[in-house]
Amino acid sequence: MFSNEGTDAKKARGIGEAIGLDGYSQEVRDEVAAVRKIVSDLHAELPKWELVVWTAGNVSQRLTSADLLVIKPSGVTYDELSPEKMVVCDLDGNLVDGDRLPSSDTAAHAYVYRNMPHVYGVVHTHSTYATAWAARAEPIPCVLTMMADEFGGDIPVGPFALIGDDSIGQGIVDTLRESRSRAVLMRNHGPFTIGKDAKDAVKAAVMVEEVARTVHISRQLGEPTRIAQKDIDSLYARYQNVYGQ
Repeated sequence: MFSNEGTDAKKARGIGEAIGLDGYSQEVRDEVAAVRKIVSDLHAELPKWELVVWTAGNVSQRLTSADLLVIKPSGVTYDELSPEKMVVCDLDGNLVDGDRLPSSDTAAHAYVYRNMPHVYGVVHTHSTYATAWAARAEPIPCVLTMMADEFGGDIPVGPFALIGDDSIGQGIVDTLRESRSRAVLMRNHGPFTIGKDAKDAVKAAVMVEEVARTVHISRQLGEPTRIAQKDIDSLYARYQNVYGQ
């Protein structure tokens, strides 16, 4: 089963034919089935929280049993998604299993997984307020305790990069390596978030839009007050290590 896109078009996009999962163990195939459902279900959270329009945005999760990821297929609307339509790629972004083309952001997700081994979930949206900050190439300042809790400081801006190869992934990794934040605003593009799994990354995507909106509104009233670094550190440590335990 393959997409209707012709072989020449696939080659132009650097996409090979799916090799399937027959060569993988039953453990891997079982995890693929489970993660396909997880990723499919989590995509419903993006329109629910008004983070995407039409077919924009994507969620992926990396497997624990093999160097594979599951991601949304390209150009499929959210109400058409199902576990069976999720596609499986290797960590170089090559299609392994699925009858549709993977998201155009797959190379970015794959690069993050290759270079940040603690990350098992990646989300990309074009949520309105976070993307507006990205269009200004301006970090979101840490002026809310919610930001200190969740992101450990400012939400940084990553470099401008074109879709088509792993340049966006490189920008994500280079930016987040120097930050406690689980979100980055890629300049003129939009937010990418990372997490311990896809659900964690979706949570970060929801939170980054909320703080982007709140800080924007605050700035309409005047200059918001930054939180002192020692207080940010204290809030972050408590939320990450004590809260909910």
